[in-house]
Amino acid sequence: METYNLAVITKKIYESGFSFFNSKTLKDILEIEKETALFLIIKKLIKAEVLIRIEKNKYLLKGAKLNDFTLANFLYQPSYISFESALNFYGILSQFPYEVSNATTKKTAKKEFQDKVFTYTRIKKDLFWGYEKKQGFIIALPEKALADQLYLSSKGYKRINLDEYNLEIISVSRLKKYLNKYPKTKQFKSALRVLGEYIRS
Repeated sequence: METYNLAVITKKIYESGFSFFNSKTLKDILEIEKETALFLIIKKLIKAEVLIRIEKNKYLLKGAKLNDFTLANFLYQPSYISFESALNFYGILSQFPYEVSNATTKKTAKKEFQDKVFTYTRIKKDLFWGYEKKQGFIIALPEKALADQLYLSSKGYKRINLDEYNLEIISVSRLKKYLNKYPKTKQFKSALRVLGEYIRS
């Protein structure tokens, strides 16, 4: 029976440079083939306080600097930071959101970890674009976050009060280009008319 040295394994984990791990990542880093052996090693690493269990098959390196947006990306994939969280990040919405809000092509979900709430709102696959990697996490561009918020609010899933928004940093031409790619429902057209009162090209 193959045995594993916990100190050697811990060293490998720290040297990997990762803060977040899933079972597959750990299997590759530690070069452990057997699932049962991997499961036992993970249990030992949690007990030794090397790893913290976030949820099934997802782990955090103890003591790692925790970035909520990076964690949000890791918890539910594919996803990108959008809506209130992205708008606040860019300074468009000054009110700090209680939840870390994300767009996903999977079903709508809500997750919690260490008193933080992460929400994932489903959007159609053909609307899953307009994001970039910034500071180690994937986030919507300002115009895409606003377009996402506007579209979901027209469907009754999000709230929007444009009086609270600082739209000065928004590229109007890019916003219009993005908005043209959304389904033109009656409700969305109504939301666009309201938006038109706040922006001028």
